[in-house]
Amino acid sequence: MYKIAIAGASSLLGRELKDVLADSPLAACEIVLFDEEETRGQLEQVGDEVAVIQSIGVDAFDRVDFTFFCGSEALTRHHWQQAVRSGSTVLDLTGALDQETGVLVRASWLGAETSAVDLFTPAVVPAHPAAVALVLLLRRVQQAAPIRFAAATVLAPSSEFGRAAMDELHRQTVNLLNFQSLPRAIYDAQAAFNLLCGMGEEARASLSTLEDRIRRHYEALTGGCGSSLAVQIVHAPVFHGLTFSIAIELDHPVENASLEEALAGERVELVLEDTDSPSNLAITGQDEVHVRLRTEPLGRNTNQAQRLWLWAAADNLRLNAQNAVQCALDLRRLRPQGTVQ
Repeated sequence: MYKIAIAGASSLLGRELKDVLADSPLAACEIVLFDEEETRGQLEQVGDEVAVIQSIGVDAFDRVDFTFFCGSEALTRHHWQQAVRSGSTVLDLTGALDQETGVLVRASWLGAETSAVDLFTPAVVPAHPAAVALVLLLRRVQQAAPIRFAAATVLAPSSEFGRAAMDELHRQTVNLLNFQSLPRAIYDAQAAFNLLCGMGEEARASLSTLEDRIRRHYEALTGGCGSSLAVQIVHAPVFHGLTFSIAIELDHPVENASLEEALAGERVELVLEDTDSPSNLAITGQDEVHVRLRTEPLGRNTNQAQRLWLWAAADNLRLNAQNAVQCALDLRRLRPQGTVQ
């Protein structure tokens, strides 16, 4: 029986993590909830039980096996070393620690090796779901042919920046329809009914920070040996779900059927019908990456292609929580249970 702490339990990601834990082999573990002082005493559902959110005291992480940080980056940076000193394995879903010395970026269900993780690893950062999806799809395409060039535009939802960003997007939408002034505390720009490749000068959300994080995590997952990938992040006026437009040029022409066969498989649902496009709505609560393949025919030969487009969608919150729980399951080998005789 393990003891698990969720720091940032009232966040969007914290609530998704509780749902994923409830459906995992860790469902029977003791779970304690922590968050910022203003949420102390708030009730949250954990499986079939109701738990009270606590503030983080000096002994909060005593006897805790795994601590998931999924609130603000400031909360993670302030308390993660306290958790490490208490003997807890830290999993940082916020990405705040991905440049700390010794901290490893992982995506266990991609098949990433965990041999580098040992008792001296201070924390593990489950890779950003956009990086995980991009590595997964490009690896699949490479099974059909080497990739000469790849570029991805990632459309990020407001949930990437937390509940406050979602609330501001909602208020902007309502205010625009009622010809009222717009709240701008998070975006410092009009995010409603608009696509943005950058925020205002006073914005609390940052697309460049998110873009840099996705690039770092992509490099970490591929070990610098994956396909070279150009990435651009655009904010879409939606609440949930990542969507991707990925352009790929192969080293040589391949059969379309070979590309479809390479893409399909575990964790990927290949959509073949034009009327059933992957979307941020269709993937809500789904465990897979949905992808639609389009190829540019080679002259009159419509059965082969060297250039192709992938339109993909993934639930950003669910994939992040799933990856974190799978990382914890893989790390159980470092926390032996039972009594030595």
